[in-house]
Amino acid sequence: MPRVLIIDDQKDVRAMVAIVLRVNHFEVAEAESGAAGLKAFAESPFDAAIVDIFLGDTSGADVIATLRERAPALPIIAISGMTTLDFVDQSPHLANVVCLQKPFRPNDLLQALRKAQAAAGGKLAAAV
Repeated sequence: MPRVLIIDDQKDVRAMVAIVLRVNHFEVAEAESGAAGLKAFAESPFDAAIVDIFLGDTSGADVIATLRERAPALPIIAISGMTTLDFVDQSPHLANVVCLQKPFRPNDLLQALRKAQAAAGGKLAAAV
């Protein structure tokens, strides 16, 4: 079962994403901050990460850059409530990151996971 790390400071968003993923046969770990997410990633392997761009303790872009340094091929989805995520294209650490704007539907999340996996050059084992 593929493992996905969700890093978002909004409990309701984490819960919704976790439910969608669990129903679709993913194992999920949740982190309420960038620091907690990086700690969880250091302690256990993950097959993908979903990272909020605007976290309370740090920039999600910085968290993504750190994840990329540790696992260059990790499929990553950046989520944000902003109207545009154009700034993602301006950082080399954010290459091949799939962006998803809040609010999103469950199917949008699953499609984003497929796109992130394709961008990383692999395939998730779950039924997405």
